[in-house]
Amino acid sequence: MENTPKPKTALGSLGRLKEIVDRLRSPGGCPWDLEQTPESLKPFLLEEAHECAEAIESGNTDELRDELGDLLMNIFLQARIAEERATFTLADIADRISEKLIRRHPHVFGDVEAADSDAVRRNWEAIKREEKGADAGEASAIRKLPASLPALARADRVGRMAADVGFDWPDANGPLGKIEEELIEVRSARDSGDPAALEGEIGDLLFAISSFCRHSSIDPEVALRGALDRFTGRFRQIEVELATSDDRSLERLDTLWAQAKSRTAVEEASSTTEKKKRT
Repeated sequence: MENTPKPKTALGSLGRLKEIVDRLRSPGGCPWDLEQTPESLKPFLLEEAHECAEAIESGNTDELRDELGDLLMNIFLQARIAEERATFTLADIADRISEKLIRRHPHVFGDVEAADSDAVRRNWEAIKREEKGADAGEASAIRKLPASLPALARADRVGRMAADVGFDWPDANGPLGKIEEELIEVRSARDSGDPAALEGEIGDLLFAISSFCRHSSIDPEVALRGALDRFTGRFRQIEVELATSDDRSLERLDTLWAQAKSRTAVEEASSTTEKKKRT
């Protein structure tokens, strides 16, 4: 029994990770890790977050576990650098998020009632606005969002915040009609020859599309990434065909595109079935 390995615990594993990161940043540790700063690590932090999102979309739980580990390592490394500078510690990070979770879940840790997840989200946003307002004097229902947030994701968040105070269409028909309206205005701006007007109208059209996605329970970022992946896959198939042919006429390209689309439709259906099996 003495040689039986002890079961893993979250605290034990997290403590081991901290010890490893501390050693990497200590004298005699890793030269690369010792050179890093919060600024130099920022691109890696963003990259790992995106890779986590990609793993979630793929449905591959092993890949997600590994990517979450990479993200966690980045967080621990940022905390270690802050500890060295005596600004905050890993414990401070955990304490702050614990306090925030308790504060923003009064329906669990207090006496506030929340009938469903929409009520929870509205309460969360209201509490967050109060917190941000106290810090920055901001009273708007549309709170400040990170400048680095992808524009489509930002549009979705802004639309949700406006909807929370009643500024929204009752159903998906409203934004769908707005898309049709904005498309007419895009054509008009294009015909006017005014680049600034065209840019503005295209922005309005994209915002209307994001609103339609929200009402249809579609993540616009996921939808666009899926479209780009499909286009890329089909285009690469066309490139293979063109490598052995000098015919690059529009008719030939349309035929190759239709063939590639048909092949990838079968592959996508198979991939969807496999993803459902994993979940």
